[in-house]
Amino acid sequence: MKNPLRARLLTGQASINGWLSMPCGYSAELMARCGWNSLTVDLQHGVQDYASLVACFQATDASGIPMLARVPSNESGIIGKVLDAGAWGVICPMINSRGDCERFVASCLYPPLGQRSNGPNRASAFGSPDMPYQGFANAEILVLPMIETVEALDALDDILDVPGVSGAYVGPTDLAFSMGQAPVFDKASPEILATYERIVKAAESRGKFAGIHCMSSEYALKMAGMGFRLITVASDAALMTMSARDVVSRFHAGMAGS
Repeated sequence: MKNPLRARLLTGQASINGWLSMPCGYSAELMARCGWNSLTVDLQHGVQDYASLVACFQATDASGIPMLARVPSNESGIIGKVLDAGAWGVICPMINSRGDCERFVASCLYPPLGQRSNGPNRASAFGSPDMPYQGFANAEILVLPMIETVEALDALDDILDVPGVSGAYVGPTDLAFSMGQAPVFDKASPEILATYERIVKAAESRGKFAGIHCMSSEYALKMAGMGFRLITVASDAALMTMSARDVVSRFHAGMAGS
């Protein structure tokens, strides 16, 4: 079976990725109906755990949308578990060196390319008697180290040169923090934009892609124009909050003017 998100990214098309921070299968199901090219369950900063990740994956099965996971750390146990649950890709935070990235890749890939333990419980459903999951997982899984520190920028070429890496995913607030700037999304300072351009070019020169997390569709379009190909916009919780605030503020404004 082919990873539909990987196939899309290989054509060079920009893909919009939804972010699931709420531990709720119903909200995941609703997000899956909204036209995203993929969804990511956030185990690092979201209020998700492994059981809620599985519930979100189950809730989105009918949509056929490819599901990813951001793990909380570069630890082989949780990386293997999210893949066994059916993640088509893993985003891993705080990859700051080639060694960090080599350990991450080893956790994602089966031997002889890595050290992932065999036991793809839910993921085995992606396979068939003629082609079991283990026969294509190494080729189809997206392995995405996060670039979110100055240390990672210094090691960018080494990180992207690790065999098995699919690309790089920018963590914009931690990266800004590390660069001595305010940790906010959608920054447009010349220094930040030049850094993003460098990351995109480094990935593209190796036939890989860059991803980034944004907070608005306007900024996401700007990032697509820069060459980012996996572009996350906000999260389920953030989108719900922004929409609710807009409804409430419009109501209060209308009442004040009546």
